[in-house]
Parts: sequence; structure tokens; C-alpha cells
Amino acid sequence: MTYTTNWIRSTSLDAVLIATLALVVLLPMTLEAAHAQAPIDGEFVIRDVKLFDGTHTIEKVQVWVAGGKIKAVGTDVKAPATIPAIDGQGDTLLPGLIDAHTHTWGDALKEALVFGVTTELDMFTDHNYAAQIRSEQASGKDLDMADLRSAGTLVTAPKGHGTEYGMPIPTITSPAEAQAFVDARIAEGSDYIKIIYDDGKAYGISIPTISKETMCAVVAAAHRRGKLAVAHIGTLQGAADAIDCGVDGLAHLFIDAPADATFADLVAKHHAFVVPTLSVLASITRAPGGKLLSDDGQLQPYLQPASMKNLGVAFPKPHGEFTIPQHTIQLLKARHVPILAGTDSPNPGTAHGASMHGEMEMLVAAGLTPMEALAAATSVPARAFHLDDRGQIAVGKRADLLLVKGDPTTNIKDTRNIVAVWKLGVQDDRAAYRAQVDKEKLAEEAQQTTPAPQGSAAGKISDSSAPSVAPVNTH
Repeated sequence: MTYTTNWIRSTSLDAVLIATLALVVLLPMTLEAAHAQAPIDGEFVIRDVKLFDGTHTIEKVQVWVAGGKIKAVGTDVKAPATIPAIDGQGDTLLPGLIDAHTHTWGDALKEALVFGVTTELDMFTDHNYAAQIRSEQASGKDLDMADLRSAGTLVTAPKGHGTEYGMPIPTITSPAEAQAFVDARIAEGSDYIKIIYDDGKAYGISIPTISKETMCAVVAAAHRRGKLAVAHIGTLQGAADAIDCGVDGLAHLFIDAPADATFADLVAKHHAFVVPTLSVLASITRAPGGKLLSDDGQLQPYLQPASMKNLGVAFPKPHGEFTIPQHTIQLLKARHVPILAGTDSPNPGTAHGASMHGEMEMLVAAGLTPMEALAAATSVPARAFHLDDRGQIAVGKRADLLLVKGDPTTNIKDTRNIVAVWKLGVQDDRAAYRAQVDKEKLAEEAQQTTPAPQGSAAGKISDSSAPSVAPVNTH
């Protein structure tokens, strides 16, 4: 991920990364889908819709929502004629998307929701921010934001990855410290434990990292407390070490060396899951990715100016080969390893919410079927992270829903043609969000076209004006 020193509740991106981008070109306003004219909350029924329930598809289904949950699902649901009804003909209803790897602050959760991401699994943020969001969610607030689960403070070595952002980060140096370190994270509110096992060599840098013995001790400590342990790795060898230590999942795939059947067998034997994060690996390797999303006419009207710019940038120097994680996914799929969709937003080349649609498309290009990619963004992460109340459309589950025009079970890009999004049965006001984005884009355009004051002269920005924390490959 990429942070600046003013990272808590801030959506600004590093000026070094965005200074060379062209001006944002505004798209003309287009009409919303006719049957999503006004938010529909509370109790309602969606009729004659194609349903992807997280695993299977059913044609011409009725879905009855009441009290923030799914009350009934089927082809012969007898919902009262007096409650609001939505005509779902020609549309597909999906569970709300779950992004299994993000870094969250500021307005990220609002931006995620407008694109159909109803839950974000954060892999490192300020634990105070996470606690605040967690408290607001528990009190019934934040219905205009994606739900948040967070690792909070990550597990890393002194001067290791995660310590470079100008905020104090506790570190660990030996296996003997593992239990106390994990217990401190749990006391802060961590929902799961995120471990950094990466010396940076895959990205052309050298940074300290914990030993394999320490990683194994942290995994054991997390499991003693009933918490999942996931590992950030940078290399094939690092991934193998993490799996050997018993981590529950890999937070990334690697780009340094091709995997073989032995690695896939190892992952399957340990019943681990994998979050490939193709969105950020595409940015690191300079494969097509974020820019395609910012140019997409279905996504662009809802993208904040900063997100538009971030989608158009990449990491400063390319490293590795994008074909490596693509091939690894095929090996993992053949061994029935759970594959989860996660974007690592807001790294360069990514954006909260929008990048999930690109991630699913890249998973399909790597060998998953469209239905497998949809499952990777819904039921599979819910199951992996024990979120038993979501990820499926079934009686008693949360009414976290995404309604799209078309059929993404055959054409994955149809997830972008969003008709409506609901969190706990409350429809997100996408029209109001888009109107605010339009204002921000117009304001930025006006600022960029305003003539410079008389007597001023353009010149090279001095070194002293550069950010105090340079962007780094933090995912």
C-alpha cells in the first residue's frame, strides 16, 4: 500500500506519483437505470431476477428483504403486494462484494460501497481508526460505507516493512516475543493477524524482515487465541516458508519465480487460502490494469479525482513477470485451493471499489470461470474469514446486495453495470455520490485552468517541497 504522513482519514495521494498525470476529462452525465430512480430501503422484494447466490445461479427468482436481512428467496416467494417491488428482469443479483485485501482510511469505505463492495478486509491501518469504525458499525451507523474488518497493526521487524510511514509501529525481534505481541494486537482490536515476511529483494530493495522461526511462533500464538494469521510475502520461497509455518492464507502471490505443482500441493495440504492481489501485481510488473478502469465509462463517473489519478500510475520501476501469478493461479485452482479476490487498494494503479471489478476480470483471464471469480469476491472470502452472516444470498444472511444489468456469470465485466447497491437492506445513494464527484471534478478542472497570478513563473519544484515519506511498495 502507499501511505503519506497525513494518512489517517485523508484521501490525498502522493504528489510525486501524480504530478505528471494529464487533466481529468469529465464524462457527460448519463441516465441511471430506470428502475433505480430512488433509494429503496427497509422491506422490499426484487422480482424475476437472475440470482447468483454466492455459489450457484437460479433464473427468475424473488428475493424478499426485511429488517436488513434476507427474509425469503425462491421462485414462488409470496411477498405482500403492498411492499415496494423492483423489477429485476434482465438483471443479476449478487451478494455484496468482499475485497479481501485493502488498506483503509478517509472516505475509502464510502467509495468502496458505491462500486458494490459491501465489506473490506483491511490488512494494515491505524488501529484507532479501525476501532472508531468498528464502534460506529456496532451502533448502526456507517450504512453509507462498506463494512470493515481489520488486522490493525501488522507484525514486522525493526525498520521492516510497515515502519516507514512516520507513525510509531511496534516491532518484534524473536520467537519469544510472539505471544505477547499477538495479545497486544488483539487488545487493540485486530480481527486477524497480518505478518510481514518480506526482505524487499523481489522489488529491488533491501529491508529487514522477521526470521522464519519468529513467523512460525506468531502463527502459533495467533492460533492459540483463535485468530487467523495471514502473511505478506514477496517471493516464492517466502510463500513456501509461510505455508510451512501454518499461516491460514497468503495476502499476495509473487512475481519473482515460477511456481510448480509442488508449491500448489503444499498450499492445498495445509488447507490455506490465497489472495493473489493481481491488481497491484499488474502495477508492479507494468501489465495493463488500473488505467483500463479509469477509462471505463461505467466506472469513471463515480471515481473521485484522486482515484482517477491513482489508477493511472504504476510503481516507479517494473519488477517481475505478470505471467507468474497467472500461472500460479491455474496450479492452485487445479488443487482446489480457495482463491480470494483482493485489490491491495490504494496502491498505485488501484482504487477502492473500482479495482474489485478489474480484479475479477483479471482472475478470469488467469483461468477462473466468471462464476468462480464471483465466488472469489463473495462466498469464498466470507468462508475463509469466518464471516458467516454474508457472502451469500440466503435466508437469514445480511441484505448486502449488488444488482447489475446483464449477466456477469457469463461476462464478468457486467459487474460494472451497477443498478443498485444495498448494505443491510439500505440502498446506497449512488446518484448523490456521483453528483458530489462531479462537483469535485469541476472544481479541479477550474483550478487547473485558472491562469497563474501576474508576475509568477513556472519552475521546478524544489526538493524541500517533496513529501517527507516517499511512496514505497507496501502491500
